[in-house]
Amino acid sequence: MWERDIADAYDQTTANMFERSVVGPTVDFLADLADGGAVLEFAIGTGRIALPLAARGLPVHGIELSPHMVERLRSKPGASTIDVTIGDMTTTRVPGSFAVVYLVFNTITNVTTQAEQVAVFRNAAAHLEPGGCFIVEVVVPQLRRLPVGEVGRVFELETDHVGIETFDDLVGQVSWSHHWMSVDGQLVRHSAPYRYVWPSELDLMAQLAGLRVRERWATWSRAPFTSESTSQVVAYEHATMPR
Repeated sequence: MWERDIADAYDQTTANMFERSVVGPTVDFLADLADGGAVLEFAIGTGRIALPLAARGLPVHGIELSPHMVERLRSKPGASTIDVTIGDMTTTRVPGSFAVVYLVFNTITNVTTQAEQVAVFRNAAAHLEPGGCFIVEVVVPQLRRLPVGEVGRVFELETDHVGIETFDDLVGQVSWSHHWMSVDGQLVRHSAPYRYVWPSELDLMAQLAGLRVRERWATWSRAPFTSESTSQVVAYEHATMPR
């Protein structure tokens, strides 16, 4: 759970993810699939995607573990139209069903066991209306970029942000992401574990939840997904839906 210090600096430390070039295609993709229906965001955070979706007139609900992140969301214009439930996305249920349930920005990896990641899929499936989709955006594990004999790699090297990823548990597929960031003239350091997951494993989790792949892309703009892709956007639907 992001505590207050991380929540207060979150929008600044992830400012590139708030750029129109990033948010626009994401919102376009989700709004297209929702087709005017209600949407549910797992790990809604400070509202990076939920707020522009709500601005388009879609009914938006969110689940968020950190009350500090929700506090930041509530301080923003338009937030009053969004219902947020404080809870764990592996188990928390909200009333109703949804055209789209979505989980973006690698947040499936914040759940650090395979069993809990499967629980996220099952919870998403339980919230979907007939014909609805569960959308997951997540990085493809970058172990091929790891130098031989090394346990970590530098993935960000800027004057205001240094990021290092270490692969600490190859069996459990747990890595740690370490960040040193300059925020308002102060040094902010943050480290957290993540469970990386391969595309085929994601699909098996979906199968265990009664879902199947509807479409997979490398980006929100629907660039083709290939063996060289570093990220993926996957839409899952109920396996009982006719093709």
